Amino acid sequence: MRGVVFDGKAARVVDDLEVRDPGPGEVMVAVGAAGLCHSDLSVIDGTIPFPAPVVLGHEGAGVVEAVGAGVTHVVAGDHVALSTIANCGACAECGRGRPTMCRKAIGMPGQPFSRRGGEPLYQFASSSSFAERTIVKAVQAVRIPAGIPMTSAALIGCGVVTGMGAVLNRAKVGPGDTVVVIGTGGIGLNVIQGARIAGASVIVAVDSNPAKEAVARQFGATHFLAAADGDAVREILPAGAHHAFECVGRTDLIRQAVDLLDRHGQAVLLGVPAATAEASFLVSSMYLDKSILGCRYGSSRPQRDIALYAELYREGKLLLDELVTRTYPVEDFAKAADDAHHGRVARGVLTF
Repeated sequence: MRGVVFDGKAARVVDDLEVRDPGPGEVMVAVGAAGLCHSDLSVIDGTIPFPAPVVLGHEGAGVVEAVGAGVTHVVAGDHVALSTIANCGACAECGRGRPTMCRKAIGMPGQPFSRRGGEPLYQFASSSSFAERTIVKAVQAVRIPAGIPMTSAALIGCGVVTGMGAVLNRAKVGPGDTVVVIGTGGIGLNVIQGARIAGASVIVAVDSNPAKEAVARQFGATHFLAAADGDAVREILPAGAHHAFECVGRTDLIRQAVDLLDRHGQAVLLGVPAATAEASFLVSSMYLDKSILGCRYGSSRPQRDIALYAELYREGKLLLDELVTRTYPVEDFAKAADDAHHGRVARGVLTF
C-alpha cells in the first residue's frame, strides 16, 4: 500500500508498505483523508526529534475495516476521526480526566508497519495517517457521522481539537473576554473560531501575511494586525487582552504574547519551537497575576471533544470545510509540503 515515509533524511511516497492486523483493543482504519500539519514538517526538519524510519501523518479520518478483540464502540464500516492520544485509560492522569498527560502515551512509538522485505517502521503520533491503512488503539478511533466529508473530518483530530480545546478546555475563555491570536494557520484559525463560539467580545488576529485577513475574519476575528505590536494592540485593547494564544512557535512571539496581557491575563503556548528553545519575560509583570500556560493537544478528552466538534459542524457553528484550502493525492506529498511550508494554505489535505 501507499504511504509517506521519512527515512531520517528525506520524506517520500512509497508503495510497498504493509501493516499488521489489529490486536486486542485495536482498530484498523482505511484512511480516506489526512491533513498535513506543521508537526509533520517539524519531524522532517528536526524540530521534533523522532526515530526513523517512520510513517508520517497524525491528522486523519477514515472507515473502520476491522477491530480487535474487546473493541465494541466501533464496528467495520463506521466512519471515524483519529485522535493522536493513545492513552491507556488506567493511569492516574487518565483517571483524573487528563488523557493528554498519560505517560504511557508519550515517547513510546510502536512499529506496526513494515516495508516489503521486513524492514520495520515507526508510527508517528500513534497514528501515521499518511498511509492507506493504519492501526490505532480503540480509544483513538472516534465515531463520527458518515455525512461529514472525509477531507473535513480529517482535520478534527489535530488542528481543530488543539485550537478549540486550547480555548474551551485550557484557557476557559468566557463570554465577553478579549483574545489575541498570534498566527492564523490551521491551529490559529481554530483558536479564533473557538473564541467566537465561546462568546469572546474582541478577537484580534495577528499574522505577517496580510492575505490571511479575509479568512481570519471569516472564522471570527473582529480585528486583524500584521504584527503583534503592543501599541497597535492597545489601540484596540487599551488595558491588554484577557487571553493571548501563541500559535507560531517563536520565542520572541511568546514574549509578545505575555506583554500583551491585561492583569490576570493568560498566555497560552500552542506553537512548537525547537525542543531546546528558551523564552524570556519580565518576572515583575507576572505579579499582576498573569499566567503562562502550556497546552498539549487542546487539553482534550478526544472521545468527548471530537464527537462534540462533529456535532457543532452539523449544526453549522463550527467551520471545517472552510479550513481545507487544497486537496492533493498522496503522490503529490512534496507539493503539499512545500505549500504548507510557505504558508500558501490554511490546511492542505492528502487523499487516498
